[in-house]
Amino acid sequence: MHFTKRSIAAAGSVVLMLTATPAFAEDVAKPESPSVIEKVGEGLASFFGREIAGNRTASGEKCDPELMTAAHRTLPFGSLVRVTDALSGNSVIVRINDRGPFVKSRAIDLSKAAARELGIIGRGTAKVVLSLVAAK
Repeated sequence: MHFTKRSIAAAGSVVLMLTATPAFAEDVAKPESPSVIEKVGEGLASFFGREIAGNRTASGEKCDPELMTAAHRTLPFGSLVRVTDALSGNSVIVRINDRGPFVKSRAIDLSKAAARELGIIGRGTAKVVLSLVAAK
């Protein structure tokens, strides 16, 4: 069989059209979002950065601001929590690995990575809703 540049380009266009068709998009598996078990609170979220990197958390792990983790006063270590920004509706899922925050008016202290993904770095704090989610 002999293929020309034109026949290859035409075949590529057909493949592109087929993959871009909405009917085919429905067949693609969508990643499942962890299911919410229960709302566990709301309040002000803040975040921590490099200033405590490498320190031990209350769970014994080394603190890494680039992981999707958070500090909460009472939730068990390892709990997965969906943090939803009340202003934007953006949400992230974090794993509780530390205790805090130690500022009384705050509900959760996020890693810098979680705050960045949530979109609150510029604001510094944000009103959030906290929901416990099931592990995948």
